[in-house]
Amino acid sequence: MIDNFTEIYNHVLAILNAKLPSYLTYHNTNHTLYILENAIYIAHKENVSKPDLYLLKIAALFHDTGFIYSYDTHEEKSCEIAKNELKKFNVSNEDISTICNIIRATKVPQNPKTLLENILADADLEYLATTNFKKVGDKLFEELKHFKPQTTRKKWNATQIKFIKNHHYHTSFCKHYKEHRKQKNLNLLLKL
Repeated sequence: MIDNFTEIYNHVLAILNAKLPSYLTYHNTNHTLYILENAIYIAHKENVSKPDLYLLKIAALFHDTGFIYSYDTHEEKSCEIAKNELKKFNVSNEDISTICNIIRATKVPQNPKTLLENILADADLEYLATTNFKKVGDKLFEELKHFKPQTTRKKWNATQIKFIKNHHYHTSFCKHYKEHRKQKNLNLLLKL
């Protein structure tokens, strides 16, 4: 396995910056970089090997590229893009398959099966357990309003409450360190 992550990173960021629609106030390049950072952090806490970390980082980069073409089926579109683009970087079919499985693990409701899938799934929704929860949620609300202009703040808060109540983290690290903060954010929503 050749570690050509820097080249892949630059290539994917160029695609995202050029092609993601401007109405994506949440699922944008900054979101991808944040998820990449979280995935790396959680991977270190979960003692992921260097070869597995390489695959995880690539999956994190590609996980929302599908938003270029589709909102509802973006995970599958992200896999299609990853398959096409990663061949240019001589990534093996076996590794591409693993990367696509990791990407698919972010689809809600999440059902990850491997450690790498667990990590990206948790990294993708880590914001639920941060002090930036409201700020990030507001960006997602604005994005949603592009598709459903009739959505009110009250409906959005109800959606978030239901989502958080049904959500659970998958990695040992997030179960131990993130669940409590997520519950605090849920309580803040319930007070509204």
